[in-house]
Amino acid sequence: MPLLALYFDGHSDMRVDFRLPRESFNALMAVLGTDCDHGWGPEISCLVFIFWLASATSYRVVARAFDMPRATVHRLVHRMSGQIAALLYTVVRHPTGEELPRLGTRFARLAGSAAFSRVVGAIDGCHIRVKPPAEDAACYFNRKLFHSIQLQAICDDKCKFIDVCVGYPGSVHDARVLKNSPIYYEQSYPPPGYCILGDGGYPCLSQPICLMTPFRQPVRNHLQARYNCCLSKARCVVERSFGILKTRWRSIFLKALEVDVRFVPEVIVCCTVLHNICLTNGDLLEPDADVRRAAEDQPAPAPAPPGNVSGAENRERIAIQCYVPDHDYI
Repeated sequence: MPLLALYFDGHSDMRVDFRLPRESFNALMAVLGTDCDHGWGPEISCLVFIFWLASATSYRVVARAFDMPRATVHRLVHRMSGQIAALLYTVVRHPTGEELPRLGTRFARLAGSAAFSRVVGAIDGCHIRVKPPAEDAACYFNRKLFHSIQLQAICDDKCKFIDVCVGYPGSVHDARVLKNSPIYYEQSYPPPGYCILGDGGYPCLSQPICLMTPFRQPVRNHLQARYNCCLSKARCVVERSFGILKTRWRSIFLKALEVDVRFVPEVIVCCTVLHNICLTNGDLLEPDADVRRAAEDQPAPAPAPPGNVSGAENRERIAIQCYVPDHDYI
């Protein structure tokens, strides 16, 4: 069994077949502990799932690669998916109170202005191709003209995810996904006094969460242009995060996954968990050219949902602060 020999020889490069280096795989095993032992041993159970995730191939092909029954592969894939997804709130977590000021300082450096020192994340969404379900297929048909579910994510300045929400059908607007996500209705992130950055597809808000977006084009003056430029430099980190995610798990993100659409959100959560584990272990895959070309265009601007408080006043204040030369960040 060459795939198992690749792992058990202790030094061969696993990235070609598993998309993970040995160090990241060992880190995953350490977090999972022995709970992933389903009779085949924890390492084999995890290797089967990671190989399936890396190749997005059929259970039959995985069964041949590991010389085990197809039913066993199906069982291991679903069990391991559930166990890795259960690590979400351990591995993908909001920064602590002590971490927030340092995170804000790093985002200010990305923006090139101290006016962005209260920024603690960048938010965006991406579409994951799916096989259209027999019922409600139209709900999954998105503005890019394919069937999908959506991943909404907030990342930090180092491209690690700090919040994810997965599963809304592709036809749903980004702003509606936000409104129905826990960070919004629970007001769980960002904390008071801080904000996150989004593109023009999101409403500019101060309540229930503080979300800063660009001024609409064409801008009215140099002040707005400077603000938009700084915001773009800081916000693009989330696009890079998605690029890294899609490059590692390209088989999942660049073609429709051949599984029931109800299973896809759990698979995507696993991808985000593994993304963070890899970055924690220094394993960074720069986005491939085809992934960058597949980057999604910006959705049409959405009005703020009823009951929200506009963030226009905050945005004007930041824009004024941003226009003042700040040599510490230039």
